[in-house]
Amino acid sequence: MTDRILVFYGSYRRDRQGIRLADYCVRQLKARGADVELIDAAAVGLPMLDRMYKEYPKGEAPEALETLAEKIRSADAFLFVVGEYNWSVQPGLKNLSDHFLEEWFWRPAAIASYSAGRLGGVRAALAWRDILGEMGMVVVSSTIAVGPVSDTLDENGAPTGSGGPSLERQFPRFADDLAWWTAAARAQRERAKPPY
Repeated sequence: MTDRILVFYGSYRRDRQGIRLADYCVRQLKARGADVELIDAAAVGLPMLDRMYKEYPKGEAPEALETLAEKIRSADAFLFVVGEYNWSVQPGLKNLSDHFLEEWFWRPAAIASYSAGRLGGVRAALAWRDILGEMGMVVVSSTIAVGPVSDTLDENGAPTGSGGPSLERQFPRFADDLAWWTAAARAQRERAKPPY
């Protein structure tokens, strides 16, 4: 069975660098045979959270929310490509994810972090682990941290510089862990038939 994976990216910056990592992840997962879609928070363009998807009467949620809710419900796994803003999470990605709750349940999530500095966004990744766990996802133990992102991936998302080879060595194990948890969670969901 083909894994359906959504890759979430949340920067709204004009000259965003992290999209390089998001594009790289999408390409690598597709090369492994997964059905992958990039969900770019800036392209989805949700307003600041006023009402969660579940708080709308059935059939009355805005089209962008309805469409994304269906994509999340039909996904097997998620990959969050997270940048670090002031030692914490990106507001755009946090806003997008907070619009939903039950739609995330019983699925694994992986975290690939990045920053312009040498720590590669690890402080944001640590914050996201708790956030995603609270939202009902199982966060896989393998992570990717890329920094400085512009020294690791070129403008086309191709590995470059001293960081590129390291990313290429890390990604297979990272993807293997996500695939293992994806298969395990799918089997459990099919067996338990929870109300998701």
